Amino acid sequence: QVQLVESGGGLVQPGGSLRLSCAASGIILSIYTMGWYRQAPGKQRELVAIITSDGTANYADSVKGRFTISGDNKKNTVYLQMKNLKPEDTAVYYCNADIRVGAPGGDNYWGQGTQVTVAS
Repeated sequence: QVQLVESGGGLVQPGGSLRLSCAASGIILSIYTMGWYRQAPGKQRELVAIITSDGTANYADSVKGRFTISGDNKKNTVYLQMKNLKPEDTAVYYCNADIRVGAPGGDNYWGQGTQVTVAS
């Protein structure tokens, strides 16, 4: 059983910064991708950023230049550094990962979500 545990959410003022962490645990043979999604009230869940095992990162246009995703392969952990936060960044942020636990191919996992609120 694989678990993704997120941390680092909270309340921050506009222009502030937060760093989210997500650690994967369990029987893990390899991790193909790890990423962050977010869901604001009344909106669909959307991709924020994703990083592959070789370090290739992709971002939603709305966060480019403000957010940075990084990973620590030894710790099976992914981070999301968020700077210059805006009220529209307010959402529940979910960690997501494609992980090989047995036969070739990845299974998709979600974390429980962490609330990020940007307000003055």
